Amino acid sequence: MSKAYTLGKFSFDSRLIIGSGKYESFEQNLACAEASGAEMVTIALRRTKFDAPKGQNLLDIVSPERFTILPNTAGCFTAEDALTTARLGRELLETDLVKLEVIGDERTLFPDVPATLEAAKILIEEGFTVLPYITDDPVACQRLAEMGCAAVMPLAAPIGSGLGIRNPANLRIIMETVDVPVIVDAGVGTASDAAIAMELGATAVLMNTGIAAAKNPLKMAESMKLAVQAGRLAYEAGRMPRKLYATASSPMDGLALF
Repeated sequence: MSKAYTLGKFSFDSRLIIGSGKYESFEQNLACAEASGAEMVTIALRRTKFDAPKGQNLLDIVSPERFTILPNTAGCFTAEDALTTARLGRELLETDLVKLEVIGDERTLFPDVPATLEAAKILIEEGFTVLPYITDDPVACQRLAEMGCAAVMPLAAPIGSGLGIRNPANLRIIMETVDVPVIVDAGVGTASDAAIAMELGATAVLMNTGIAAAKNPLKMAESMKLAVQAGRLAYEAGRMPRKLYATASSPMDGLALF
């Protein structure tokens, strides 16, 4: 049976991807990954201690044998830093997958679009499977898809804000105008946000803070799993048309007269 979607040579059924920051422990991160049904977990290369003693490394707990690990270049503010970090990740983790992040503003953590385009082009030429974090700009997403990115990852709202889908119109345009998977990344705060992203037609949703910062991360992880599944089913089913006036559920013709 074919998988739900493909990123380069990797294929997945779960449409939920989770992060590995802000959890109370590696064990909590693992429990949430399992509850969410995620098959892929992203890790920040610049914040991961690969030389930590056995059992104190994230990857000792959230194992690459169990999950596809998606290294990211979080914390990079120039294309050159992102390139160096991505190359290091490939060497350490033996994977060509990379979530490309080049931050342009320290306060909002919005991506630097020109620098992202520059770094993506070079990484693609070097054989990476590039998943770029980008603004919800349809033109930027089109350019990244055209140059060969395996997916585009437009933000829903600022990273860690939990504000939900701030610009659904732009996301819908992106989904209609690129020929690669669209993974909504950043800003998802609760299950309804995830469902909305999927109802718009997103291929998948990536989240970290929405689960890790919840009062009960384990329950939120499960709720996000169900929300993503429900949103995708609703998208595939096709919602009813919106109407200004009421329409009776039962026909008015042929009513019995008393």
